[in-house]
Amino acid sequence: MSTLVEDNPAKHRFEILVDDALAGFTAYLTRGEVLVFTHTEVHPEFQGKGVGGVLIRGALDQVRARGGTVVPQCRFMAAFIDKHPEYADLVAVQP
Repeated sequence: MSTLVEDNPAKHRFEILVDDALAGFTAYLTRGEVLVFTHTEVHPEFQGKGVGGVLIRGALDQVRARGGTVVPQCRFMAAFIDKHPEYADLVAVQP
C-alpha cells in the first residue's frame, strides 16, 4: 500500500492518496501562518488501516516544514497530538 499526503490549498485540506485513490482528508481554515483543522474524514473502505494516522502525521510534518502552527479543533487531530507529544510544539498558543 503506497500513500501520499498532499496539501490541496484550493479545497483547504490535506488529502491522502492510497495507491492513487483519494482515501481521506483533513480540512483547515487559514489564519495567517496558523492552520485551524476543523474536520478529518477517512473513507469507509480505508478505515481501521492506519490511514488517518498517516494523514495527520503527513499534514503536521508539512506544517512544521513551513514553520506554521495548528489549532486542532478536529477531535481526531487533537487526539493524535495527545498521543504523539512530539507534535505538541506545533499547537498555537491561544490568548
